[in-house]
Amino acid sequence: MIDLAQPPHAKFALMDRPRISIIGLGYVGLPLAVSLARSFPVTGYDISEARVAELRRGIDRTREVSREALAATSLKLSSDDIEIAGSDVFIVTVPTPVDDERQPDLAAVRGACATVGKRLGKGAVVVFESTVYPGVTEDVCGPALAAASGLACGRDFFLGYSPERINPGDREHTVERITKVIAGQTPAVVETLRTVYGALTNGNLFVAKNIKTAEAAKVIENAQRDINIAFVNEVAMIFQKLGLSAHEVLDAAGTKWNFLRFTPGLVGGHCIGVDPFYLAYRAMTVGHEPQVILAGRRINDAMGAFVAGRIDKQIPRRSRVLVLGLTFKENVPDLRNSKVVDIIETLRKAGHEVIVHDPLADAEEALEHYGIRLSSRLDDVGRFDAVVGAVGHKAYTELTGSDFEALLKPGGLVADVKAIWRGLTLPAGVRRWEL
Repeated sequence: MIDLAQPPHAKFALMDRPRISIIGLGYVGLPLAVSLARSFPVTGYDISEARVAELRRGIDRTREVSREALAATSLKLSSDDIEIAGSDVFIVTVPTPVDDERQPDLAAVRGACATVGKRLGKGAVVVFESTVYPGVTEDVCGPALAAASGLACGRDFFLGYSPERINPGDREHTVERITKVIAGQTPAVVETLRTVYGALTNGNLFVAKNIKTAEAAKVIENAQRDINIAFVNEVAMIFQKLGLSAHEVLDAAGTKWNFLRFTPGLVGGHCIGVDPFYLAYRAMTVGHEPQVILAGRRINDAMGAFVAGRIDKQIPRRSRVLVLGLTFKENVPDLRNSKVVDIIETLRKAGHEVIVHDPLADAEEALEHYGIRLSSRLDDVGRFDAVVGAVGHKAYTELTGSDFEALLKPGGLVADVKAIWRGLTLPAGVRRWEL
């Protein structure tokens, strides 16, 4: 029972140089761990022994941290949770996907709570960076940590939230260069988070009113972007039926000073294509039926099949099609929730032979998760009825007219989903299609 003679946080000691453990060493956790290790003693924990072994060899398959940075860091790496015992601050950065019914899947978060709970000491702070709906940190994670540790939340240990804003492949908006939102269970916890994250961002922090506010802020960041892209995707569908190029329309509309410039395309990945479902789920638990949020998701989830249908109408039956790119965005190896898969599956169902190439994607991962075999080369794949530019990897932006001449049969189609080759002069007889 809490001692009512003192405020619940009175026993919390402010930490000048806390020992920190990062739980989960993926796209979010690893860059965070390496950055924090410049100022604090940090242990990076991941449940995957293979992941930890790779990092110890200086290999980051996410390509977010260089071999040189891994070699230089003081970060301690482990897949044994005994190594995180005694930490003052635990930062959880595990994924929060949705299940087959598009409901929040908190299995990884609950697993992290069980792991941290076993090693949790009195006075420790547990911070969550994973994207969740408002209420998860306090209503789900707090009780789970208490059950695993036998300690009382808000008295023996404390909660914090600081939403991740990692944009895979983005070298400008790195974790050190963004505004970090922080929220804590008590004012003293906020001050500790100010110490931790302030060292990371040179004090560029925003203190949210409370944890639920910070959770809500994160989940609407990606939902807003999803809705904006859904609008341009829907107008692109309309313009296709009117014989117009969405990109040319956007070029004209973009000359107005307050026009918001978004481009049509596939919306996948671990954030934008997932987070709106978390907000929609929470809305329905309080009796609100979300309209705009789910409408945006329906439009964006249908985009791959729409693109494939437009391509199918322009090529012969049982064509050979080369799809360039499988990852969810350009210049990253991340295959999570890739919507290029929808293009491939729709074309195959229409009877076409589809060959897929991606210079960054892991071939074993593509086969395991999607049943797609990647072609490792482009110079020995033969000629195609269509080449589909699905992901704007740098290697594809460097293709020339001669390359397309070698890849395409006479009268072949270049289907430029991402407007990769808008300025490229194609060989005579080659047809061009774009959104």
